[in-house]
Amino acid sequence: MAAKAFGELFKRLRAERRITLREFCLKNKYDPGNISKLERGRLAPPQSEDKLAEYARALGVPAGSAQEREFIDLGLACAGQIPQDVMSDEELVASLPAFLRTVSGRKLSKQELEELIETIRRA
Repeated sequence: MAAKAFGELFKRLRAERRITLREFCLKNKYDPGNISKLERGRLAPPQSEDKLAEYARALGVPAGSAQEREFIDLGLACAGQIPQDVMSDEELVASLPAFLRTVSGRKLSKQELEELIETIRRA
């Protein structure tokens, strides 16, 4: 399911540039079959931040932007990884188990999840 979310984001970013899958792959020297699978959630995103950043650049996402961080974080999350910048914050890492137990203890509605995210961003 997470791979599908990443694929949908990838496809939306490509479509916003108004470039076909084949044109995108030709321009960036990517295999169209693999990118198609990636966009449909049939292929997991790469587990490398460098490769995810390369894809972001190819999709026109500005380097160092919040959009790039979101793109990379979603790709890593699909691979079951926690982003390195999060892992380098010892206080945050120490609170992750309690946070994850709390949110996994009950299914949050989309609105509740969005409110939680906004609360965390403000903190």
